[in-house]
Amino acid sequence: MKIVIASDHAGFSLKEEVKQFLQSKNHEILDLGTHNSDACDLSDYIYPAALAVAEGKAERGIFIDGVGYGSALIANKIYGVYAAVCQDPFCAKLARSHSNTNVLCIGAKIIGSAIALETIDSWMNTDFLSNTPKYKLRVDKVTTISEKHLKKLSEI
Repeated sequence: MKIVIASDHAGFSLKEEVKQFLQSKNHEILDLGTHNSDACDLSDYIYPAALAVAEGKAERGIFIDGVGYGSALIANKIYGVYAAVCQDPFCAKLARSHSNTNVLCIGAKIIGSAIALETIDSWMNTDFLSNTPKYKLRVDKVTTISEKHLKKLSEI
């Protein structure tokens, strides 16, 4: 699977570990930065990474900042991107199976690399329960909200 990853300076070190972990699982990685631990603005990296997911240049995204919420806030502004902040494997499994998220946001100041990698593994290996009517209906409702309030990239 092709996965875009991005971070700010707070998430840089963990992003590098995540990149190696995903490559060891034979995923193709599109790393949009940051490429060092110098202070930077999160949106300079997360926005292009979210666009990569929305444009189909990557199937999924993993974004890492200090807490995770900044990345999710930015990513969820883009039509077709459904990002969730997860700090443990259980939440990651639910974010995929119940909500069909295509972006995982992690806080490097919140969890260490071992639990982060377990969280990512859980998220990557969980499918959306599309055959379960209540989850499909919930996701369809969220998609309807997006269609009502967000512009498709083709309309921009």
